Amino acid sequence: MTIPVFLESEPAALEVIFAEPDQSFRWYEHDYPYPLARWNHHPEYEIHLIRQGNGRLLAGDYVGAFGTGHVALMGPDLPHDWIGDLAPGEMIKGRDVVIQFDGELLRSMTALAPEFGEFLPLLASARRGLEFTGKTALQAAELIEAIGQTQGAERLLRLFSLLGLLAGAPGADTRVLASAGYAPSLDTRSSVRIHQAFDYLLSELTQDLRLSVIAQRLGMSEAGFSRFFKKVTGHGFIELARKLRMQRACRLLMRPELSIAAICFEVGYSNLSNFNRHFRSEMQQTPSQYRRASLPNGRKAAAGKARLAVCKAWD
Repeated sequence: MTIPVFLESEPAALEVIFAEPDQSFRWYEHDYPYPLARWNHHPEYEIHLIRQGNGRLLAGDYVGAFGTGHVALMGPDLPHDWIGDLAPGEMIKGRDVVIQFDGELLRSMTALAPEFGEFLPLLASARRGLEFTGKTALQAAELIEAIGQTQGAERLLRLFSLLGLLAGAPGADTRVLASAGYAPSLDTRSSVRIHQAFDYLLSELTQDLRLSVIAQRLGMSEAGFSRFFKKVTGHGFIELARKLRMQRACRLLMRPELSIAAICFEVGYSNLSNFNRHFRSEMQQTPSQYRRASLPNGRKAAAGKARLAVCKAWD
């Protein structure tokens, strides 16, 4: 298995990708947490499969949920990260499968075989990141796994089959991620600073996060840091922290033995009313409503109430 390397001047920022000498693209898998599974970018295209687990996907200025079977295609230099929601000390073996390839390979082949031109619109759309769902995601996951089991020309042919599947995916199975206007600043200094900010955010997420602390660490004013973080990631620092806290709260709400007050404190809130307000703003329902709808008995009860309401409406 080949291992990704990061430039020392841009820690965990610019990934330098090396395929095997007899291969034109790279396929590899890794566990999570994994030292190199963090907010990064590279000039290659990346097809990514989540085998198991859930959490939040960051792709440019996009933040959204992911779960088992998630398939995405990231374009060149689009910063991305799949932040998993794990209990302390938890690890998911083989969570990720990654395919990385140079788009110039396909562009050069188009000059020789015009049929390869059908992939070019897919590559153009991938610069903002693409997420695939439904039947397309299921078929793509099978092809991604199969590529890892083959060698030689068959391996390359299966990659073409995968790209053909993604290029022909129906609109209902495809979602563009980053906004059209997203234009990150990814110079060396910004890369170093943004990763210090992410390290602080993720390590202190359930504690007392303070904008003043990370701004001081980076030698910036609070206002300057806020503008910088928003420019590079497309999100406010506190806004992103709230989204990640709500992700963890949703996971904890699946455990009926935990009270909502205990979950409030566990995810970094000291005030229950603030927690409830932020949860409702993010999830469009209260923590209690989310728990009732998510737990098996809650889903049955919700369905029963819905049927009762229909019956009453007909009475």
